[in-house]
Amino acid sequence: MKYLVRMDVNLPADMPEEQAARIKATEKAYSQNLQREGKWAGIWRVVGEYANYSLFEVDSHDELHEILSGLPLFPYMDIEVIPLAKHPSDIH
Repeated sequence: MKYLVRMDVNLPADMPEEQAARIKATEKAYSQNLQREGKWAGIWRVVGEYANYSLFEVDSHDELHEILSGLPLFPYMDIEVIPLAKHPSDIH
């Protein structure tokens, strides 16, 4: 199952920079592992925002929920999930 996911990150202004740096480093390792596994199929930055669009390819809604809720930045995110279906005009 494929999903397009928009993630907007909203770190608290009063979060110490060291804490933010640790969370971001952990997030990077977590996301890159999922990319190597093929579950996080792509990631694109939204220009001028602390946000991204990501493509996930997982087996179920529950698996996606587990992945997203496991993100270290999850408590500081607004997330929009769009399930994708094959388009009848797609030649692939």
